Amino acid sequence: MKPASCSITPEGYPCIFLTSLCTLAFAMLGCAVMTVICLILVWFSLNFFRDPERVVPTEPGIAVSPADGRIVKIERRTDPISSEQRLCVCIFMNVFNVHVNRMPVTGRISAIQYHAGKFFNASLDKASTDNERCGYQVTDADGRTWTFVQIAGLVARRIVCRVDVDDELARGQRFGMIRFGSRVDLYLPDGYIPTVSVGDKVLAGQSVVARSLTE
Repeated sequence: MKPASCSITPEGYPCIFLTSLCTLAFAMLGCAVMTVICLILVWFSLNFFRDPERVVPTEPGIAVSPADGRIVKIERRTDPISSEQRLCVCIFMNVFNVHVNRMPVTGRISAIQYHAGKFFNASLDKASTDNERCGYQVTDADGRTWTFVQIAGLVARRIVCRVDVDDELARGQRFGMIRFGSRVDLYLPDGYIPTVSVGDKVLAGQSVVARSLTE
């Protein structure tokens, strides 16, 4: 059995290096207050950019959460890529959650749409249409299309996309991240229903959030 581990996502290296360097500099200058503040920033950076391994479920006919966080909304709304009315599961990430995002299902990236925008609080409805966001459409082995959207939040200022159109990824595989507080919306295809409720806490790549009606 492979032991659990927790690494640091590469996007965090510059921030961790800079805060560590500042801590060392203030310590050498004998500035205790600034040294403590910088140490806190180092801890925050290490905590924010952590990337723990996850146990990805292998059973068929399920979708896992694309993000760590809390379910804040489940409702029908217009899919931003297909323009169809679909059931959407909204997951809000605060600054203490892991921000590495993972594939909800195995499939091929069939479309990517990036939109520059504003930085409203990610828990607000208008964040889905007004904030900076990056949408992905995935076609699974059964030909169903899934859409998930990374939405920047009040503090978030960069969406990281690690995949390209036509890339094939497995369920639970990392596809990107959002820096410093944000949201991910998952649009379910017909034939799938949510297995979570508003207020539930979920883990990316591990928590089952939807299940096929035929399984």
